[in-house]
Amino acid sequence: MGEWSFLSDLLDKVQSHSTVVGKVWMSVLFLFRIFILAAGVDDIWGDEQENMDCNTKSLGCKNACYDRSFPMSHTRFWVLQILIVSTPTLMYLGHVLLVIRRENKLRRCLEQKRGKNGMIKVPKYSDEHGKVKLKGILLVSYVMQLLFKILLEMAFIVGQYYLYGFIQMPSKISFSDQTCRGPVVCFISRPTEKNIFIVFMLAMSVLSVILNIIEMFHLLISKMKQKRKNSGSRKHLRDLHVADRL
Repeated sequence: MGEWSFLSDLLDKVQSHSTVVGKVWMSVLFLFRIFILAAGVDDIWGDEQENMDCNTKSLGCKNACYDRSFPMSHTRFWVLQILIVSTPTLMYLGHVLLVIRRENKLRRCLEQKRGKNGMIKVPKYSDEHGKVKLKGILLVSYVMQLLFKILLEMAFIVGQYYLYGFIQMPSKISFSDQTCRGPVVCFISRPTEKNIFIVFMLAMSVLSVILNIIEMFHLLISKMKQKRKNSGSRKHLRDLHVADRL
């Protein structure tokens, strides 16, 4: 689990700059995904090729049988999936930190120029405590990372189907080749447990897509309500101004 600590620390920083649904995705789903994978990979999977029992001891036949059936290890596939799917979120974090750094620098300039005349650009994306507001370019950046996460998750779901099938960890696999004496039959250890693990990781991918879609609708609805509220406030101020003139 130690090798995931750096990634987990970065995700903790993203939480303070995300929506409520985004925090759920990171804390309940993403970290839970990492924890389950790190906890179960050694006990359930281990070295699946080494643990296979085959009906031949001919050199290279076990390797050829495994490579023909599983082009890529499931565990390496899931590790690659987690790292790639997290990349848009980490890029958004980099954008946020850059914006906060620029606006903190702008605040220091404002302190130095206080009392002087002239138009000065003021911070609009963050407050003094480093809390950002999802609007403008930051809102675009946040929505883009949601879209990329959805597309990447769906790409890995499709990739898992084409590599292994959605649920495909048979109790035995067979392989025929001229270099081996007769057909090679290999038996896989703990196939039922591995199938359960495959279903769980697939369900987490689907749930990730659903949460990201929900978050996009949540952002859309909240921004529409905010726009309606601002429009109502401006209309109320205009009415008051007209009433004062009368």
